[in-house]
Amino acid sequence: MSGFPFKAVRAVAHLKASDPALATIIEAVGPFRMELKASRSVFGALAEAIVYQQLSNKAAATIYGRVEALYPRATAGFTPRHILATPDEKLRGCGLSRAKVLAVQDLARRVASGELPTLEQAHALEDAELIERLVKVRGIGRWSAEMFLMFRLGRPDVLPLDDYSLRKAYAKVFRKRALPSPQALEKAGEKWRPYRTVASWYLWRALEQP
Repeated sequence: MSGFPFKAVRAVAHLKASDPALATIIEAVGPFRMELKASRSVFGALAEAIVYQQLSNKAAATIYGRVEALYPRATAGFTPRHILATPDEKLRGCGLSRAKVLAVQDLARRVASGELPTLEQAHALEDAELIERLVKVRGIGRWSAEMFLMFRLGRPDVLPLDDYSLRKAYAKVFRKRALPSPQALEKAGEKWRPYRTVASWYLWRALEQP
């Protein structure tokens, strides 16, 4: 649980007291065990997110490994400078689609120009401001930005309204016949503030419950 800027026990207690239906799922799932993924930089985390989009983890890991192999001396991971100096055909040869090559290049340019925050600066920004800056990158939509906040920065109060699995889980837990709209989910999630990330994690886990 290290790395989260909040007390998980306090978050879970708040959610159980605020929402009886969610409390039932929390009891069934057990302790909050969401894991943060280590990040060397905003560039590295978002480049990986772009590569992994719409692919199985196995296929994406293979492609990402090929990109890394282009830069054997980059022991701390490839950088924007590496990407911007690499011909398109070399990146395409790793298995990246043209759209993903363009997205990674756009990301590299924005990081190199200072348009995007460093990891340290990202930690200091409010959620809304950080998301607004991240979604300017080609290939990074709101969902990808929210996943960065949740799983890279450990932000406590993120509710990814467009996440299909989350909407499906909500319908299951709250016995709804239809999936909630993003607006309905947002309204329902007001009672989970300021720990909507934790609520989201438990809802995802609810899909694994009988």
